Amino acid sequence: MRDGQLEETGGNWRLRFERRLAHPPEKVWRALTEPEHLEAWFPTTIDGEFETGAALRFRHRDTDLPAMDGEMLACEPPSLLEFRWGPDTLRFVLEPEGSGTTLTLLDTLEELGKAARDGAGWHVCLDQLAHHLDGSEPPWTSVERWQEVHGSYVDWFGPEAATVGPPEELKEYSDAG
Repeated sequence: MRDGQLEETGGNWRLRFERRLAHPPEKVWRALTEPEHLEAWFPTTIDGEFETGAALRFRHRDTDLPAMDGEMLACEPPSLLEFRWGPDTLRFVLEPEGSGTTLTLLDTLEELGKAARDGAGWHVCLDQLAHHLDGSEPPWTSVERWQEVHGSYVDWFGPEAATVGPPEELKEYSDAG
């Protein structure tokens, strides 16, 4: 069930996801940058300008988790979006492939212990993105999907990559699965 990879890069840990999407880069780019599309798949709002060097603020929609600060590190439509997301760095690379796009998501982690949690989270987010782009509704809730895939990330990445669980506000989700 797992499709993310965990890589060690220069002393840091990074999650890597590659998804083939049946939509052109311009359409995928809009889903990565426009609020009405982000709401369908990205876990927070993104407040700030989509230009290199801009300060960003991320607010969680469905929980009382505190907002996070960030910074736009690179914004090159429609091929590269990179920003600091709290303590992590997210990089989205879009490459045309036929009439579709290969989307690569790289999440450079603050700490290894949250790799399984975040890997399952990005897995779910990318599943939601694919459904949104296709104009369909997922047959599961994000919580149900996270519960379904989380164990495979724990098993694959190992116990040292699963020392950080979901925040207290979401703990009931992991306890239920």
